[in-house]
Amino acid sequence: MAAPRSFLWSRRIFLTLLTGFVLLPVYVMVSSSLKPLADVSGKFQWIPSGLTLRPYLDIWRTVPLADYFVNSLVVAGAATVCSLVVAVFAAYAVSRHAFRGKRVFTVTVLSTQMFPGILFLLPLFLLYVDIGNATGIALFGSRGGLILTYLTFSLPFSIWMLIGYFDGVPRELDEAAEVDGCGPLGALFRVVVPAAVPGIVAVGVYAFMTAWGEVLFASVMTTDTTRTLAVGLQGYATQNDVYWNQVMAASLVVSVPVVAGFLLLQRYLVTGLTAGAVK
Repeated sequence: MAAPRSFLWSRRIFLTLLTGFVLLPVYVMVSSSLKPLADVSGKFQWIPSGLTLRPYLDIWRTVPLADYFVNSLVVAGAATVCSLVVAVFAAYAVSRHAFRGKRVFTVTVLSTQMFPGILFLLPLFLLYVDIGNATGIALFGSRGGLILTYLTFSLPFSIWMLIGYFDGVPRELDEAAEVDGCGPLGALFRVVVPAAVPGIVAVGVYAFMTAWGEVLFASVMTTDTTRTLAVGLQGYATQNDVYWNQVMAASLVVSVPVVAGFLLLQRYLVTGLTAGAVK
């Protein structure tokens, strides 16, 4: 049975308005990044009078954006890899083995997502400083300390998501692998992990995006040499002026890795999130 014409037109109008609402900020950002600073600082013009690529060249000289880019890639990439490695083993153990305190563990992992991040800011800061004073291990102001900080947020969610996904992988596959001579680790890496690739990719994208765009902890736990992109964008605002065209250009450049990764892994991301939520 065909849908009424009124419903079809209503859906088209709604989707058109929704698309315009989403794309309008993107247009403002792109157009502002192609304007001279004088045009951006004045009254906004929907149709720019003049376009220039100068802001995209100046963003690398106004602040050390390349250094911030490297810091963000190292921190976000390391946090993602560490989160996936630990989450795969933890989720597999919870999904496939019964042990005392299993339910308490899963509830505790999930309950950590209820607390706001700012609640852990001061304790982590004091803990890193005390560890540095006692052992000489520089966690505060280092990439390693920031990676460890991001693990406290991405790891619980990663474990919880993968538990639900591993539960959906039939246990008969593990038993068949063990019959063929595989041990528990062999069954995990040869059977379960290949079957759970969409869920693992979804968790990896979440962990990377969480670390890539985080501002609160990065603004406190980093120094001038370890600053990430999310914090480094503040360098375009000085006491005398704000380089709005460079801010918009840098924001677009910063968004490229996340957008490109999302487009490339969109199929796995949607499948993994849906399967993990249902299972």
